[in-house]
Amino acid sequence: MNMITNVIADPVGALRQKVGAYAPAHDLPAILESILDGYVLSLNGYHSVAHWARVMENGLRIGEANGADLEVVVLFALFHDSRRINEGTDRPHGLRGGKFASSLRGELVHLSDDRFEMLYEACRLHSEGHTTEDATLGACWDADRLDLGRVGITPEADRLCTEQGRQMIEWAHARAIVNRRAYDIFEALRFTKIWQLS
Repeated sequence: MNMITNVIADPVGALRQKVGAYAPAHDLPAILESILDGYVLSLNGYHSVAHWARVMENGLRIGEANGADLEVVVLFALFHDSRRINEGTDRPHGLRGGKFASSLRGELVHLSDDRFEMLYEACRLHSEGHTTEDATLGACWDADRLDLGRVGITPEADRLCTEQGRQMIEWAHARAIVNRRAYDIFEALRFTKIWQLS
């Protein structure tokens, strides 16, 4: 049974299994709980858990195709917007997300120095509009940019880093814009169930 069949039959179980395989050294429910403990925005907001779930799925799809460090991709999805203070322009939010991940090193975040630096830089620079040929940074940044439809922006192929990301534009954009509010509420509930927080 392939991943797509698993997701249709049991989406929560399939995602939990898939994500757990890519971040085995991390207690993802504990990380999410720690993030949410200090999260100041609405859980139904544009940059909240439903967005993180879509970024994670986007990133895993890209990362599987381009050879990215999938553990870093999973952690990026959780931390990149974790310390936003508003839903609008918040330039240093990626830096704050990276610093928050740094504060959990040795406790909940277990990456070597070079892999952690990749996570930190992915968070810090994710909203700066850069492109890169690095497989992991590219997977992280494209994963986030592919979800811009939630705020009324259509992703542009020339602003993406990866070929897989460019191939996913239509699918990811449609998912981001369709019934945004209703979908986000469903996604927030699904994400909470995936991480065993309910």
